Amino acid sequence: MKLHELKYAEGSKSKKKRVGRGPGSGLGKTSGKGHKGQNARAGGGVPPWFEGGQMPLQRRLPKRGFTSIFKKEYELVNLKALEAKFESGAEITLEQLKEAGLINSTKGLVKILGQGEVTKPFHVQAHAFSKSAAEKIQAVGGAVTVVKQ
Repeated sequence: MKLHELKYAEGSKSKKKRVGRGPGSGLGKTSGKGHKGQNARAGGGVPPWFEGGQMPLQRRLPKRGFTSIFKKEYELVNLKALEAKFESGAEITLEQLKEAGLINSTKGLVKILGQGEVTKPFHVQAHAFSKSAAEKIQAVGGAVTVVKQ
């Protein structure tokens, strides 16, 4: 089989619908849109959620909750990940966390959480620490530094 021998499967391609090309085509004059009305107009029609003037669903349902514009989104890193990726006595900065693949970006806020055990002393820099994470790092002789946000 060669490229020029390839053919579409039988019935898989249909001819383009040519509207407004005379009465003989079956789609002349009003082009299949009927007479007048909203859907016959240029740019006419209603959006999929329109319910014919009935109060739409998104307006019938009550509003719930709110979105805080002051909410801080942290990228979370657990101690067990630090233990696995870094050597003893390492100075762990945001850049090193990014290089190790533990965070996506150095632009966002980073919080260190206390899940897992620490056996090596680290000097960790982050925007926030959970109480247990800070205690575990300091218990093995490491240090925590809170970076300005």
